[in-house]
Amino acid sequence: MPSARIDTIVGTLSVTEAEGAITSLTWKDQGNDRTALLDRAIEQLNAYFASELQIFDLPLHVAGSDFQRAVCDAMLAIPLGQTRTYGDISKALKVPPQPVGNACGANPIPVIIPCHRVLGANGLGGFSGGTGIETKIALLKHEGAASLLI
Repeated sequence: MPSARIDTIVGTLSVTEAEGAITSLTWKDQGNDRTALLDRAIEQLNAYFASELQIFDLPLHVAGSDFQRAVCDAMLAIPLGQTRTYGDISKALKVPPQPVGNACGANPIPVIIPCHRVLGANGLGGFSGGTGIETKIALLKHEGAASLLI
């Protein structure tokens, strides 16, 4: 599958596509492919990290269960600079919070699908990308949500 990398404030990211959709974003230094979609993804990621883009406009494909896709859809609905809790999403989907947390942790396209905007009821919760919580904090600060961290 074609992939391309980009250096960002949260490390080197690699974005991958398959069959006309973005399928993953990882903290890896791999990929130097050029496709129209990957070029568009890199352009949008650059704009996001330059604070010039608030909403990604890319075709996404989340492999996994209907529940995984529903949680990803809920995360996509969280506006830049805002957060929700695992409990907020669990209430909306009528499921317990723990599976929501597991689905957030399994998000295959972090940053673009903003799992970093989902917090625990009494703290930051987890983050499986980059260097973990430090990366989550950096993304929230970048989005102007730093006041939520106090």
